[in-house]
Amino acid sequence: MRSLRNTFSSLASRAVHRAWRAAQRAGALTAEHPGPHAFRRIGTGTRLAFPQGTIFGAPWIELGDHCVIGQDVTLTAGMMPDLDLGPDPVLTLGNGVVLGRGSHVIADTDVRVGDDVFCGPYVYITSTNHSYDDPELPVGKQWPRTAPVSIGRGSWLGAGAVVLPGARLGRNVVVAAGAVVRGEVPDHAVVAGAPARVVRRLDPEEGWQPPLRTPPPVPVPEGVTPEQLLALAELPHPHDGSGPGTLDPAADR
Repeated sequence: MRSLRNTFSSLASRAVHRAWRAAQRAGALTAEHPGPHAFRRIGTGTRLAFPQGTIFGAPWIELGDHCVIGQDVTLTAGMMPDLDLGPDPVLTLGNGVVLGRGSHVIADTDVRVGDDVFCGPYVYITSTNHSYDDPELPVGKQWPRTAPVSIGRGSWLGAGAVVLPGARLGRNVVVAAGAVVRGEVPDHAVVAGAPARVVRRLDPEEGWQPPLRTPPPVPVPEGVTPEQLLALAELPHPHDGSGPGTLDPAADR
């Protein structure tokens, strides 16, 4: 009886996972299959994973080519659905942008994310913040303040980073995980903390200051194919105790 229950449970589990994978494939949004959303543009090769987060103001959202939008990502233009936001896009993602799972991009006014910006999971980018001028009125009921946001191409935002209204990030900026960014950040800078501050910057003559503490990555040699890299990954490591490449300490004596 237990064996039958285990068999049934295993079959049910496989069926559920098979159905979920089918739903993920069918529910993903692309230029060819935009679902119920009339985006201003979805570029070639761009894909929004299923399930999506909240999406509204799609006619004012422009997504570049080859973007990867993870599950549960929220993309909104305007303070609420069904507003007429004018002739221009409000939220623009460049080509090759990656938004990690659970991220939010909230554009009540102009938000522009440059080409090849990579965001880890749960990044929050917003052009709107609550005001608290009136000490007698609940903060959530006070009229918010908005300011445009721009993130320069090639930047990287770590997990849980927050980009506040008015932030202007330069090119190839690194935002540490959990940092809260406001104001202007120059090109080729690393920022961390809440509020974020510059902790490392590229000097044209002296290089990174303070100097990097990690060695540069070893590039893949030209001409190496993905298939060769996969085959290389399957080879036994010389120090793992297996395979023809094993180092036998006794052999050195």
